[in-house]
Amino acid sequence: MRIAAKRYFAVLATLSLLWGGNAARAEFQGQSVSDVVAVSFLSGWRLADGNHMAAIRIDLAPGWKTYWRAPGEGGVPTLIHLDETRDVRDVVIHWPRPDVFVVNGMRSIGYKDSVVLPLEFALDAPGEIAIAGRVDMGVCLDVCIPITLNLSGGLPTGTQRDAAIVAALTDRPLTAAEAGAGTARCQLTPISDGLRVSVSIALPETGALETVVIEHRDPGMWVSETVTRREGTTVSATADIVPPHHGAFALNRRDLRFSVIGSRMAVELDGCQG
Repeated sequence: MRIAAKRYFAVLATLSLLWGGNAARAEFQGQSVSDVVAVSFLSGWRLADGNHMAAIRIDLAPGWKTYWRAPGEGGVPTLIHLDETRDVRDVVIHWPRPDVFVVNGMRSIGYKDSVVLPLEFALDAPGEIAIAGRVDMGVCLDVCIPITLNLSGGLPTGTQRDAAIVAALTDRPLTAAEAGAGTARCQLTPISDGLRVSVSIALPETGALETVVIEHRDPGMWVSETVTRREGTTVSATADIVPPHHGAFALNRRDLRFSVIGSRMAVELDGCQG
């Protein structure tokens, strides 16, 4: 099983690191991977519905970053491969609120210092589950470096909650209702290889570096970086969506997700109206 931004979600889980290649090695400038990033697996607890909540904790050296599910033009997307895992039919990452970084004119979205990424596993068996596979992700200082992470560990049956995971679940983007946002309204315009989406949202300011991110439910759809504007209580943005065949396509507005990320808070809205 390979999962990449499935149903808006990229998935990440790990215990150990692998890396290779002369280009990647050179960018570490003599540092080992353990000097740059430390990753630990939090085994978590079994939920009342039979799912399991676990997490990974990523600790980064000063100045280094890793990425959100939509990493931006300066980031590296994340893939998880669970080919060696049984009794897990799906896994979803509950992303904490990310930060927006602009370096040399390029925007990336992610996390610095440390982050706990909660992972909710949907299980097909009631007992303790062994998980195994690998994860591809990126870390970045001045440039982004892809690394491969080995995944192995266990999901116990206990129900004692982990405080670090609970805190990360709490530090999530707000819903539209929680933020006092209005309905997202979007206009679709055909372009030569797809569609241009222009969205406007009535929303209180979310802070500095306010950025709108537009995502499509299908990870095969390419979505451009947005141009974000604010006028009073309304934030708006425009992006291009291009399908794999580079041509006209029918867009279901419910397949879009809009995230507004600022320095004080982030807000997520599903779908838009015409």
